[in-house]
Amino acid sequence: MLKSATIAAGIFTLAACGDAQTSSQNKTPAGAETAADVKSDTLVAYETFTLDNGLKTILHIDRSDPVVAVALTAHVGSAREKEGRTGFAHLFEHLLFLESENLGKGGLDQMSARIGGSGANGSTSRDRTNYFQTVPKDALEKMIWAEADKLGWFINTVTDPVLAKEKQVVKNEKRQSVDNRPYGHSQYVTDKALYPEGHPYNWQVIGSLEDLDAATLEDVKEFFRRWYVPNNVTLTISGDFDVEQAKEWVEKYFGEIPRGEDVAKQPRQAGVLPETKSYYWEDNFARLPQLTMTWPTVPVYDADSYPLAVLNSLLTEGKDAPLNKVLIDDKKLTSTLFMFPYESEVAGQMTLGVRANPGTKLDDVKTAIDEAFAKFEADGIKDADLNRIKTQAEVDFYSGIQSVLGKGFQLAQYDVYLGDPGYIDTDLARIKGVTKEDVMRVYGKYIKGQPFVATSFVPKGQKELALAGAELANVVEEKIVQGAEQAVDPNVVATYEKTPSSFDRSVEPPYGETPVVKAPTLWEAGMDNGLKVYGIEDREIPVVQFDLTIEGGQLLDTFEKTGTANLVAEMMNKGTANRTTAELEKALQSLGASVNITAGSESIRLRGETLSRNFDAVMTIVAEMMLEPRWDAEEFDLAKLRIDSQLTQAKSNPNAIAAEEFGKIVYGENNILSRNIMGSADTLANITLDDLKAFYAANISPSVAKLHVVGAVTDAEVKAAAARLGTDWAAKEVSIPSYAMAADPSESKVYFYNVPGAKQSVLRFGYSGPKAGDTELYPATVMNYILGGGGFASRLTQELREGKGYTYGIRSGFQGSKTNGFFQIGSGVRSNVTLEATDLVKDILTNYGSTFTDEDLGVTKSFLSKSQTRAFETQGAKLGMLRSISVFGLPSDYAQQRANYLEGVTVDDIQKLATDYIRPQAMHYVIVGDASTQMERLKELGFGDPVLLNPTSE
Repeated sequence: MLKSATIAAGIFTLAACGDAQTSSQNKTPAGAETAADVKSDTLVAYETFTLDNGLKTILHIDRSDPVVAVALTAHVGSAREKEGRTGFAHLFEHLLFLESENLGKGGLDQMSARIGGSGANGSTSRDRTNYFQTVPKDALEKMIWAEADKLGWFINTVTDPVLAKEKQVVKNEKRQSVDNRPYGHSQYVTDKALYPEGHPYNWQVIGSLEDLDAATLEDVKEFFRRWYVPNNVTLTISGDFDVEQAKEWVEKYFGEIPRGEDVAKQPRQAGVLPETKSYYWEDNFARLPQLTMTWPTVPVYDADSYPLAVLNSLLTEGKDAPLNKVLIDDKKLTSTLFMFPYESEVAGQMTLGVRANPGTKLDDVKTAIDEAFAKFEADGIKDADLNRIKTQAEVDFYSGIQSVLGKGFQLAQYDVYLGDPGYIDTDLARIKGVTKEDVMRVYGKYIKGQPFVATSFVPKGQKELALAGAELANVVEEKIVQGAEQAVDPNVVATYEKTPSSFDRSVEPPYGETPVVKAPTLWEAGMDNGLKVYGIEDREIPVVQFDLTIEGGQLLDTFEKTGTANLVAEMMNKGTANRTTAELEKALQSLGASVNITAGSESIRLRGETLSRNFDAVMTIVAEMMLEPRWDAEEFDLAKLRIDSQLTQAKSNPNAIAAEEFGKIVYGENNILSRNIMGSADTLANITLDDLKAFYAANISPSVAKLHVVGAVTDAEVKAAAARLGTDWAAKEVSIPSYAMAADPSESKVYFYNVPGAKQSVLRFGYSGPKAGDTELYPATVMNYILGGGGFASRLTQELREGKGYTYGIRSGFQGSKTNGFFQIGSGVRSNVTLEATDLVKDILTNYGSTFTDEDLGVTKSFLSKSQTRAFETQGAKLGMLRSISVFGLPSDYAQQRANYLEGVTVDDIQKLATDYIRPQAMHYVIVGDASTQMERLKELGFGDPVLLNPTSE
């Protein structure tokens, strides 16, 4: 019997903030006539029009949420750079957010915060650079005004001091994403070998530090003037808006920007590889040897790219995939392998990577890969395998266009690369149309017996593990020198001549009509065995996402056998009583479903996604997975081997080290959550298969479980599909231990973990904080917005990144779970300013409450209230809402309650919260970096001698 109740989460109107709630009506400027094209008979309907200056605009209407995504895509990436002047395309991705003539310094970020946007962001590839944001619908005119200012009223604001500072930020990004990571230089070595000098893909998108240092102001301006012109840009507007009004605004704000030189399409230029090339590198951060093999293939959207994608899946995805079968199951050489296409506009490549087990010779890995390829050739392709891969690809395709931003991205990508935003239907049809013959043909043409680039990245001192005959790679590593970088003065004001306009662009446009946010209607049901079910019907795409949360997780581990909960979750993915691992995977994939069970600190969660037409069949399999795990002994051994390898690699990853060491300190040694959820080498050795069975029997119960479902299914369909979980799953009493967090420090202490040669120092500062269900958590989060929760609007970002160039990014935040919570600041800073960055953070925290202003409060209120328009846009967001209510105990109208709090909060309230929750003089300061150059200097913070956490490393 099912006990049901329907809950309406409610409708609430956003408080008007700032400008009057009116929209301007502007006539089309002279000389801005447009050519229009409408296409409605397509998966994502759209309309295009082109201004006389060449700017193409794509419009897509989606009224499911009161939001609009705006994206400006310039058809320029690193491929348009000159040798010796690399990194410019990516540099502009940074510069264009800093200042423009009419928004002023930091104006875009400040506006994004006021209007409740998702945060102005961008990305750069080999072939294009885009700038994007999702905003409430009432801010569309503001966004069009701001994007036009980037294109026509920006370049004069770039001065030598601005350029010098932003170079430091980009260098920090490279250190974080490449130099300070295991295997970070592998792509560089591959591309240098695959693409000859003069080829536009010979260098990396981020460029080289040497080229960035050498770049002059005139170099940078020349690049902008050549490529950032209306006839090389696509503007995409997707969401809930008035089409004719949007056209008027586009014509008003973009129409007078001059057309640039014509831009010719770059010709296709495949990688040049007459013979196999092999290189090795001893990686300071690697603990496991890694082999990559890369073959030249085809550009993006080439007809052969579709069967190549299927080939990739056939070779690597699933228990029976030949590479998995030979390398993982049979020879046990690795627990981690990957294969992916890297397809761009003028060329493409396919990379196979294997991260081998400790001490494994990569020659043995290469031999096993050849055996796997031979097995693939001998076995051929089964119709069922081809169909399941194409079905899963269809699900992934739909998932990519859930949001208005996702739809806008896809339309822009098709237009930039193909000149056809309506290619989406052809794209999906080509995915579905791949045949077995297509796959075998591209395997023979691009992979079998073809030359490739091999890279062997091995731990320091283990050169003997590299492929025989490999040459030493030419990798340039930065030397960290104290005081090497030029100091940056954040107070310098750029002076420049303003660009003329036919009207006053310095006046920010007004808001439009205030959007009304309608929170989703959710329903709730209860099963007789105690299982609770929560759902939201959402028919925007033919997909269903679901989550089954079982409370407990790592909290149910013992100290002697930490890692048990994680292994239980792993093994519940590995077959059922009636299906092997391979049979289970194939059954799910044939239905277009992905289902995965993972363990967390306080729960074990099953998460899945499927086509809605197959939801009932998928839930039948989910019931098998939950009620009839297979407990296969061989899979158990493989899982332990895989986890052991992951633990080994994590020992050299500075970010992983920082997270683990901070957890040990903030939780305390007597709290099970201070231990790595995967366990350790010692605890893994203690765990048996019987331990997993006992954990499952005692703790996996509907009495502590909640099922959440969002998608194109009714509540009746969900209840019917989940019926077996209600009838055959026996309830039991589960006792979940309670652990106290470590006492907060009475005075600050600095902890240092030594990673010799680190190019960055990773910072984790903090202490305990409110739990998820505490009434103080949301007010504390509101207080933190201007401090470090507001992205580029936050003081930490503005001072450490924008002001000093110390870091690529820094955030602070309160993280609350059901049983605990903490406040944490996290960043990666360049090594030689570790002290200066830490001291600046301390000063910002010390002065935060006393310097918080009415203006700060206005920005906070505006962002947090207006951003509610985006709160329930995707299925994932709706699932998060259900879990907030069911798992963390928030009321069903929590969104309205938060809106009410925001309306009434005052500066005095924020200052009191800052006094209560921001304590820089009583904080844990955890730093992971190079002790030989940085640790001694940290005494100057005034917190005593730093504690070295791994003294044997010296």
